[in-house]
Amino acid sequence: MRKATRIAATLLGVIAGIAGLEHGYFEILQGNTRPVGWMFASMGSPCVPERIWHACEPAMTLLPNFLVTGILTLILGLLVMIWSAAFVQRKKGGSVLILLSVILLLFGGGFFPPLFGVVGGVAGTRINKPLVGKNTSGFLRFVAKLWPWPPVIFIVWALGQYLVGYFFNDFLRSVMGFSLLLMMVMLPLSVYTGYAYDAQSLADKPTTSK
Repeated sequence: MRKATRIAATLLGVIAGIAGLEHGYFEILQGNTRPVGWMFASMGSPCVPERIWHACEPAMTLLPNFLVTGILTLILGLLVMIWSAAFVQRKKGGSVLILLSVILLLFGGGFFPPLFGVVGGVAGTRINKPLVGKNTSGFLRFVAKLWPWPPVIFIVWALGQYLVGYFFNDFLRSVMGFSLLLMMVMLPLSVYTGYAYDAQSLADKPTTSK
């Protein structure tokens, strides 16, 4: 089993689930009302999308009801968290996480959380795949040395930006382009460095002579 790859898949899936729970909570607060369209802001009044760094957490749903959407989003968020933490390493575990993340997207879980879950699911599909060969390139060895910093940076910023935004909303709005770029780079790099670390660990493992 690829241990670092599993860690990356689990972390991304759990973060996706937590973010899904948050979206569901705010959707429930909007009550038994109908969204203005299939795309909407998870956070209702007094949140103003044009004034807040996270744009009141946009989402979409195929259901014409905030309350029902929010409850379903909470359930899906919990499922994504539980599956990521306990079952993503199983056969088809990564594929199930991808499916859950797509459903989360369609029923109120926002746009970025499902993306995190899908990338985690892709990593999950590789957990039990054999690592081919015993040799690693110089580049792969370099990338392996970066582990576990990409997922650490990703998680710290994904969660920490809420604290920064609470106190420095205008500042965070002004650097949102950089923030999105950082997350979009760290997201796949979290998975790739995990793979590289596993490959390097296999290459460094001493062979036993018969």
